[in-house]
Amino acid sequence: MTEFHSLHGPCPPIPDDLTVPQFFLDSYHTERPGRTERVPWLIEDATGRNIGYEELRLRTYALANALHGRWGINESDTVCIFSSNHVDYPVAAWASHRLGAIVSTANPNYTADELAYQLDTTKSKLLLCHPDVVDIALAAGRQSGIAADHIVLMQSLSRPSPIPFSTIDDLVSDGLKRPQCFTERRLNPGEAKTKIAFYCFSSGTTGKPKAVAIPHYAVMANVIQMANFNKVNEDYTSWEKRRFRVGDVAAAVLPFFHIYGLVINLHFLLFSGVSIVVIPKFNFLEYLKSIDKYKITHLLLVPPQAVLLCKHPATKKFNLKHVRFAMSGAAPLSAELTMQLVKVLPNATIGQGYGMTETCTTVSMVPITQHIGKLGSAGQLMPGCVARVIKSDGALAGVGEEGELVVKGPQMALRYSNNEQATKETFQDGWVRTGDEVKFDEEGNVFIVDRLKEILKVRGFQVAPAELEGHLLDHPDVADVCVVGIPDEYSGEVPLAFVTLEATTAERVKKNPAEAEKVKASISKHVSDAKIQYKWLAGGVEFLDVIPKNPSGKLLRRLLREKAKQMRGPGAPVKAKL
Repeated sequence: MTEFHSLHGPCPPIPDDLTVPQFFLDSYHTERPGRTERVPWLIEDATGRNIGYEELRLRTYALANALHGRWGINESDTVCIFSSNHVDYPVAAWASHRLGAIVSTANPNYTADELAYQLDTTKSKLLLCHPDVVDIALAAGRQSGIAADHIVLMQSLSRPSPIPFSTIDDLVSDGLKRPQCFTERRLNPGEAKTKIAFYCFSSGTTGKPKAVAIPHYAVMANVIQMANFNKVNEDYTSWEKRRFRVGDVAAAVLPFFHIYGLVINLHFLLFSGVSIVVIPKFNFLEYLKSIDKYKITHLLLVPPQAVLLCKHPATKKFNLKHVRFAMSGAAPLSAELTMQLVKVLPNATIGQGYGMTETCTTVSMVPITQHIGKLGSAGQLMPGCVARVIKSDGALAGVGEEGELVVKGPQMALRYSNNEQATKETFQDGWVRTGDEVKFDEEGNVFIVDRLKEILKVRGFQVAPAELEGHLLDHPDVADVCVVGIPDEYSGEVPLAFVTLEATTAERVKKNPAEAEKVKASISKHVSDAKIQYKWLAGGVEFLDVIPKNPSGKLLRRLLREKAKQMRGPGAPVKAKL
């Protein structure tokens, strides 16, 4: 039996009786370097405010005390955080965990319907939201039975409101004044492996977003794996050449609601002694200014950001020689773009990582032996990870052979919450089926060849074609539809809808070709009015007489992907939103 084992040995010990905040705020681990008081944990981008260990720990305790005292947040309740990146994001998460609650992270760009779906799926009891999205939070709350007095703001509103919302600061003040009203318990041995810390949403291999149940153990495991893999607490080379050093500074612009931002950009970097500059939203010009202002040394990227660094004229106005490390994830980075990035960041180690929500993030990343990651590679397996590559005939692939990547390790998520069928398809006897076609080379590097699953990756975000297709079929002019991704230099890929029109509409378009553009615009608006922006039909709408299907009725999506490539051709221009 051919299995690929990590070249970096087994995973070091992982505590199985701690929660995430107990691990980060109350405990010591041999893989963790010491951080002096002068090295802040967080830096607020807009103000430069430094936040250290004592402040984080105190605010976490106080918020937990207030959440329990006011709303009775307790064991296995769910608290939803609906916010852009904020210095109190970890405080909100860890305070909920102190009470035994589960944290559900929601995309702040969701519509009210999308947020309500997540609130209902996770049975959320309390909603913490950024003031910029409070109106959407209220609308979603009305749909899901969460009253306005169960909505807490991350910071004060900038406008008057008839509703007296509490803020995190209000609750911290309240929690410090009142006597401690909660008892934090130590988990039983092994309990961290099953006690849920986060519900992070993923479309999996198909269908609507699903709540991935991530236990406390998985988060700690992946952090320890990455620390060991990168020798964070080892003197393996000179101080100047070490990849992660206490006092390094990283940009935290990847959204914390996304598994990449949550586990790597937030938890792993804090564990490694790196200060993170918390940036609420990505704006490229402001991002460059922050990199310069804080002399940021570490960049965690997605391919669209790499494209901008390489191609936007503003990049040349900034000195980026202090950047020492840049890793791209969430979608593949081409060899050509990697080499362009090398020129832009001349002193940086550059490579890729691979992971997914279902694997609680990192499965592989660029090893410390590679200054520039092997071109096209997503790195090497984390310590303790085992992989199989399953060919289309079910046989196990060897070195250089392609097939679906199936992995197991201590960082794997448990299941999709309340979705037994989807769980059976993805989580199988401790293994996770990724739906990605890969191959390994003789040196243990993994290469992502293609996605077997139908999910699109738009700017690193998952888009399920089935979700868009179901929505489009509600449009009165649409008789049948198939959504595919087409390559886009900025977004990686974008959705394109092939549509078969209803007979009367088709006749109308045939008689008057000018109607075609009106119908296409109406179909596109049908999506943009109801869905988050990265799900919009940026690839356009094309009409077909018949949507191709196999004898069992399954969409022949691959044929339409090829058709789309032929229609659009190579070399689409970058359409960056700055």
